[in-house]
Amino acid sequence: MTALLLLPLLVPFALPALSRRALDRLAPGAALWVITSSAVALAGCSLAALGAFFLAGLLRLPYFAALGELVQPLHTAPDRFVLPLAALSAGGLAGCAWTLARSVLRQIRAFRAARTEAGRRPAAGDLCVVDSPCPDAYALPGRPHRIVVTTGMLRSLDGLEREALFAHERAHNTGGHHFFLAAAELAAYCHPALRRVRDVVRLAVERAADEAAARAVGDRRLTARAIARAALAGQGGVAERPVFVSGAASGPVPQRVEALLAPRRRRAGGWVAVVLVACAAVSCVASATGVVDFHHRVEVAQGEAER
Repeated sequence: MTALLLLPLLVPFALPALSRRALDRLAPGAALWVITSSAVALAGCSLAALGAFFLAGLLRLPYFAALGELVQPLHTAPDRFVLPLAALSAGGLAGCAWTLARSVLRQIRAFRAARTEAGRRPAAGDLCVVDSPCPDAYALPGRPHRIVVTTGMLRSLDGLEREALFAHERAHNTGGHHFFLAAAELAAYCHPALRRVRDVVRLAVERAADEAAARAVGDRRLTARAIARAALAGQGGVAERPVFVSGAASGPVPQRVEALLAPRRRRAGGWVAVVLVACAAVSCVASATGVVDFHHRVEVAQGEAER
């Protein structure tokens, strides 16, 4: 059981390098789906493993063994392994719950403030213009979706560049990119290795929106120029907003511009997707098998099942 449940805690360390390779090899939209799904699966499996280790240690204590109606000792690994793992798991779960709760509350407050600010402004379709000298533009999810842009950003771009910028932000809303960003943010709190994957997901979101904007305006060079100028204009700082809200100037802009200007080449990247899915599958099978084995051992200790 112990060896099986250690696997879901180790596999996520391979995901950052694999996710970067997937973004280089796959189309941005496909990479976004594969990377985010793998991160969420690995996060869930790591939580399940931590929970099983914590319960295994807890049931070694007489008081909790009595509460669990154990009539004989729980047979897992020796105490010198189980108890330290249980203590570490308890600390990991508590830290995850605390930081996640703080982040969720902070993001909810920031989202409500952004929606309130957008609701005060007159909208032209999905476009909401905020009178501010600070150049900024972002896609605001909700009902209805909004593209929020400041007057400072509008003054920084010409007419065609504005159209490319709006197409980029609309791609975020129509593609539901806020769901991917929120999922990556939640996964990052479940395992330390997945924090680096969060940055890859953010870049994949921006790359997917870049490609959609380039198709919408029919000019990759124009889209690259609009993104570069928007990023340069916004260097003075932008208002605080939720992490799941995407903006055209987010992420490593030079890398995004280079991808738009580089000749489009097909790369054989299917193997990266297969490896990512395989990692998620191995982690899921290991955690599920470990949890089932732990449950069976508990039933044996309760006298409800045969060894």
